Parts: sequence; C-alpha cells; structure tokens
Amino acid sequence: MASRTHQPPPLSLSSDSDTDSEGNSGGVETLRHGDLSDSIFKSYIQITGRSSPDLSKIQSFLTSSRSGALSCLICLERIRPSDPTWSCTSGCFAVFHLICIQSWARQASDLSASRATARLSADLFPAAAAKAIEDAAWHCPKCRFEYSKALIPKAYFCFCGKLQDPPRDPWILPHSCGEICNRPLKNNCGHYCLLLCHPGPCPSCPKFVQARCFCGSVEDVQRCGFKKFSCKNICSKLLDCGIHRCSDTCHDGPCPPCQARSVYRCQCGEIEEERECCDRVFRCEVPCGRVLGCGKHACSKGCHSGECGQCPLQGRRTCPCGKRVYEGMACDVSVPLCGATCDKMLSCGFHSCPERCHRGQCIETCRTVVIKGCRCGSLKKEVPCYQDLACERKCQKVRDCGRHACKRRCCDGDCPPCSEICGKRLRCKNHKCPSPCHRGPCAPCPVMVTISCSCGETHFEVPCGTETEQKPPKCSKLCHITPLCKHGSDCKPHRCHYGACPPCRLLCEEEFPCGHKCKLRCHGPKPPPNPEFTLKPKKRKSNHQAEGTPGSPCPPCSELLWRSCVGQHIGTERMMVCSDRKKFSCENLCGNLLPCGNHYCTKTCHALMSQFLTSVQNQRGESCEDCHLPCEKERRPKCPHPCPSPCHPGECAPCKVLIKRSCHCGSMVHVFECLYFNSLSEKEQMTIRSCGGPCHRKLPNCTHLCPETCHPGQCPSPDKCSKKVTVRCGCQTLKKEWLCHDVQAAYLNVSCDPKDVSKNQFGLGLLPCNSECKSKVKVVDSELQLRKPKVVEKEPHVEKHVPKRRKRRERVQEVQQISRLQKIISTTWRLLLYFTLLMVLIAVTYYGYKGLLWLSDWMNEVEEKRERSRYPQI
Repeated sequence: MASRTHQPPPLSLSSDSDTDSEGNSGGVETLRHGDLSDSIFKSYIQITGRSSPDLSKIQSFLTSSRSGALSCLICLERIRPSDPTWSCTSGCFAVFHLICIQSWARQASDLSASRATARLSADLFPAAAAKAIEDAAWHCPKCRFEYSKALIPKAYFCFCGKLQDPPRDPWILPHSCGEICNRPLKNNCGHYCLLLCHPGPCPSCPKFVQARCFCGSVEDVQRCGFKKFSCKNICSKLLDCGIHRCSDTCHDGPCPPCQARSVYRCQCGEIEEERECCDRVFRCEVPCGRVLGCGKHACSKGCHSGECGQCPLQGRRTCPCGKRVYEGMACDVSVPLCGATCDKMLSCGFHSCPERCHRGQCIETCRTVVIKGCRCGSLKKEVPCYQDLACERKCQKVRDCGRHACKRRCCDGDCPPCSEICGKRLRCKNHKCPSPCHRGPCAPCPVMVTISCSCGETHFEVPCGTETEQKPPKCSKLCHITPLCKHGSDCKPHRCHYGACPPCRLLCEEEFPCGHKCKLRCHGPKPPPNPEFTLKPKKRKSNHQAEGTPGSPCPPCSELLWRSCVGQHIGTERMMVCSDRKKFSCENLCGNLLPCGNHYCTKTCHALMSQFLTSVQNQRGESCEDCHLPCEKERRPKCPHPCPSPCHPGECAPCKVLIKRSCHCGSMVHVFECLYFNSLSEKEQMTIRSCGGPCHRKLPNCTHLCPETCHPGQCPSPDKCSKKVTVRCGCQTLKKEWLCHDVQAAYLNVSCDPKDVSKNQFGLGLLPCNSECKSKVKVVDSELQLRKPKVVEKEPHVEKHVPKRRKRRERVQEVQQISRLQKIISTTWRLLLYFTLLMVLIAVTYYGYKGLLWLSDWMNEVEEKRERSRYPQI
C-alpha cells in the first residue's frame, strides 16, 4: 500500500528482514540486518531502559535499507551500500548519492550567480557582481534548506562526519563508521549522542538531571531531553497587573492576561465600566474639554490622564508658510498671512508650492510641466509632473528562465522573474514541477511515498517515482481480520498480508440432515479481502465496504451405507451413497402384514405407504392388497362361537350370542350373553347359575327334597335328613312320627336300602303290630278306600302349585308394572313442580321490574317537589 501522506513509522525492533530487491545480498546480509537495531540502540536502551519515539527516524532508515527501498531523490536510483553518499543535516536528513548532490549544488549555485550578475551589470557594479557570485547559494533538494557555495560536499563522510570514506563492513550499518556518534545533542544540554554512527537526527538526551517545573515550585529528576515538565499544580505566578496570580495549571511560556473582572474608571475618570483586569486602562469616547492654561481655549485631546498642557497658540508663532515670525501675539488672535509665495515642497519631491501663503494643505498633485522619458527610454514627452510616462512597446527580452519573453510594457530592462509555472514532468513521472519557470533541471519531486503493510503498523518512505520497484514490507503483526467460518477461534493465526486471507485448513464437520458430518476442507464464508498491493494512487476513495464471500454449501453426503429395498426386506440390502435417494425393488414377495394384522401381502416388493411419510412419498408408495378372508381369530375370553366379521385387525368384537344355562336344581333356565358368562370365573359361573330358591331335588336315601338353596353338585348330607316321617306298623294301625334319618337308620338295621323303598311305602312296617291292630284292620281298609278319592282330589291342587316359576314370573311382572306406574307418576310430579317454580320466577321478575319502575317514578316526583319547594320562583 502506497500513501503520500507522511506518517512517522512506529519503532519496531523486529528482526524480520526482506530479501534484497536486486538479489545481490546473501545470508550474511540478512543476518546483518537482523541485529542492526540491537547494536545501534544498545547503549541508548541501557540508559533509558526502554525504546523512544525519537528513534523512529533511524528505524525508518533501517527499514528502508533492509527492504532495498533507500533511493536518491535526484537520480531516483537505489543507493547501494557501496555508493558514496551525502546526507542533509538541516532537518530532513535525506540521503543522496555524492555525485548527484555535487552536480545539483554546482548547477544551483551557478544559476544563482548568473541571476545575480544579470541584475547587477559587471561593468557598472563589478564589486557587487563579484560579491553576488561569491555568495551564491544552493538548496537541499528535499527540505530546500539553503547552503552556501563553500559547503558543496567534496568528500564522502560517515553519518557522524568523523570518518572519511568509511569502509564497507557487513556487520555495521552501511555508510556508518560503527563508532559512537558523539555529536552534541539538541538544546545545547552539554551531553553527546550515545548511539553508534547513525542516519537521521540524534534522539533526545536520555540522562537524568535535576529540573524545575514551568512554574518553578517543584524540583524533580527528569530526562535531560525532556526536562521541561508540568507539575500539574496551580501556576500562582504574579500576573502583569501585579495584583492577581495565575490560576491555570503549571504551563510553559508566559501566563495569559489577567481575566479577573472588576469596575474601573477611564483615564479621565468620567466613566466607570466593568472590565477584565488586563483591559483596566482604557479611554472613553468623551473629549477632554478642560480649559487650558490660557483660559481661552479648551483641551481638544480625547480622554487622557495627567495635565492637559499649555495652549499650543501661545509663544512664538509663524505665518502658514513659516517665513514671517510673530512674538508675543495673543493666543486668541489669528496669525495674518505674509503674502509671499508658499514654497513648501510638494509630494513629488522636486517642485515647491507656487501659491501665495495660505492656510490648509498644499495642492496634492504637482502640475508643473516637465520633459519625462519612459522606462525603456524609447519615448520622451512633456507631461505634468504628477503623471507617469509609459510607452506601448512590449519588452522582447528573454527572462532569466531562458524560455519566455518578458512582454511587459515599457520595461526598464530589469525584467522580473518569470511568473509562469514550469509544468515540466518530473523524473518521478507522477507530478509536474510546481515551481516558477526556471533554468536548468527541475528540483526533485518533494513527495515521499509511504509504503506500508496492510495493517499500517510497518512502513517506510521512498522518493516518489521509486515506489514501482518496491515490495511491501514484511509485517510481524498478526492479521486483524476475524474469520467468518465456525472455526474462527480454532484457526491458526497468520501474519499481516494483502489480499484474501488463506483458506481455513480444518475439516468442515458440518452435520448433514442424515446425521453424518462433512469431511471436506472448511468451505464456510470468507471475510472480505484486503485490497491487493498496488502503488497507483486512488483518485477517489470509495466508502463502499467490501463484503465477505459467502460460503458454498456442503456437497451431498458421500458416506456409503447399506440401504434396504422399498419393501424393507431383510437380506436384500445394497451398498449405496447416502445422498442417493434412489429406491429399488428386490422382486421378492412383499410379505408385509396386511391392515388386518393376521395375513401377509402376496404382491411383489413395493414401496409402502405410511402415516409417518410425507404426502409426496405416499403418492409414490403402493398400498398392500386388501384381505377378504373371514376372521379366524380365537376369541378372548375363549368362546366357541366364531367371529361373524370379516378378517380385521385387533381383537374381535365382544360375543353377543345368548346362551342358556339351567340352574343347579334344574327348575329354571338362565339366559346369558356369551361374553359376560365366559368372562366370569368358574366359581362366579356356579354362583350366578343358582336360581336362589330351594333345591327341589330328591334326596337319594329318602323321599324328601333337598332343603338347601339351589346349589351345584350332590345334595349335602343326604343321610341326615331331619324331616318328620310318619312311621306305621304293617297293618297301618299304629303310627308315630320319626325323624327321616332315624327312619333311614331303621331300614339299614334291617338290611334294607332306603333307596329301594318307594315313597308310599317309606316308613311302613317299621312299627310292630299289637292287639289293637287286628280289630281295626277292616276299619283301616275302609278308611283307606275312603282316602283314595280324597287323595285323587288333592292331586290337581298339588299340580296347581307345582309351576313355581310361573308364579315368580307373574310376581315379577306385577312388580315391574307397579314400578313403571310409580315412575310415570313421579315424573309427572316433577314436571309440575318445575313448571310451577318457573311461573313463580317469571311472576316475581315481572312484578319486581314493575315495582322498580314505580319506585323510580315516585322518587322523581318527590325530587321535583323538593326542587319546587326550594326554588319557588324558578
């Protein structure tokens, strides 16, 4: 980067070095430049303990020399370490070739001498011309400092001027003697430079001395080069007014005027004004007006202090032309005119006033007619004295530039310097000569081009015109551009550079939607690049900030993986690229479970439709075949009835088939839903099949029925029947009541099984007959005959009471009819109650609203009456 605005380069004792631009320096040269800074500044840093900004000029020279950028301003050629040089000691400290500066100085001094002799003719003024030639001077090509002709360099000296023709040593600075500079330091402090022989100005004196601050109140130890310091306290010096003291912080130079405000009088004492102390002495606009000592005239001065003085009209007086003198004339009497010619010298300086003695000023223009010649001497003419005579002839003499004619009208021969701008193209080929038109070569281009690194921390100056052969300096600072990719904190830092930053070398590792990571080099966004190194000056600075290069997206995932066919069959996987979403069919049977969940698809392998896929993927898929087989599932709970529905997924619908189950005693048949009955345990099934009535089963050992409630299995304890049985003798004359289990025991005692005894014969013959039995045999027979029809008559009655289930059904129906009627009645009462409550609510709302309206009207009437009684007139 090239810049034509000078910025002092920062001091950087870096050991980085550039290779020589002409390729004539080897490894020794590189090593030499690496430790020059340390060797030159060693003694200074040992005293100060740190670097100093005063060393920047020397460091800039070292940087330019190290980069091969040290060039001569006159010839614009590179100054090699072996070339004799001369450096300006006035202030710019520029380095030139010795031959170039000698030629430059001779030409400049000869040109100055020729100009002097052209103005002073050697024939008329030989001494002045010789003096002008001897005093001819020349100027430094860069800073234009004037040197006398006697100071034209004649020999090659080192920078400090002690050694003539310093030898070239690869271990010391070129054009240096390598010894202590020892030049007197600035400000004449009495100390000498401690650096090795060096270019540029000597730094400030680093030694410590006792010094006082600007106000003199504090004494401290300071560097000799910076011994003037401020103590940061109040100055407190007595100001010019002699009353107040300075209130500023300790400062250099004289104190400012006193700014304290107060009321002061003018010099005559008539007017008072508030003013600053530094302006306390002032004059008002009122004239003095006091009577002078004569008592007849007033003072005509303005505001003043002290006495007004004597009357100026008293004492010796003269007429206006000064030829006649009057003594003792009163001050209030006007001096008479003498009547002689005025003879005062006019403004032309040659003639006197021709008027008679008069008061006031003489005529301004001298009108005496004289013969005058023009400046060039080609015309003579009589004209009034006040007029200048000039002819119309243009001077054709060539000016001192040797290029342009004078062309001034009526020139007196001393032509002025050429006022035209030279405008010649300078050797830098970038600028034109801005000086007035002149003889000889133009001065070198004064512009110094600063070539810096991209960040601007490292730079050096070269003469304008030599920048095209320069390279940017190598900067040891780190690049300040922050990477935009995600590896910004992990990227290896790099040095300052031009152009784009080097690409990130880390792996991208961006995660794909599939879960894999990108294994390519980082291809994220790149920061905006620095402009490329160019030395062409930009005519217009663009405020548009360069934008970063957006990152390229990651390529499709290239990972290899096993991918199943569209039917997701096991064993048919193929190795495919992850990003390749192409589907394939394995040509096997689909085998996927149908929606029924019982059978499998018999189509060829095809893409499936799923609720988890997108609508586009479902459009590409093909549904499996529909199952039309009957349902063959085993019902849960287990049921003998088959499912009436076609094949379906999930569990079968609950079985609603009605099944009949008789009670345990066989007197009643129960009807159940298959699902309900089969969902019960075996114990619950036995319990629910019970009719809840007597068992009605005949006991095995007797003719009685089981007294227990309807129960499963055998009747319990059939040999312990406790019912009463009428026991008779064989002729049935005698009878007794025994318990049934006693009767059974009696049969068993006689080795007769009670089961074999019929009902009519049960208990007959168990009592022995006695004497009474024979007389009553006939009677018994007749009674038995009589009893038979009675028994026959009772049988229908018994049969009438046998169907208990019918009676139970009739009883249940009566109860159900009664319960339905009660429900209807209760529902009717509820409706009537709700209707009554609704009517009452409506009536209360209506009459309440009417009452509120009536109350509001009544209150309004009462209010009106009050208003009328309060304001009867209104």
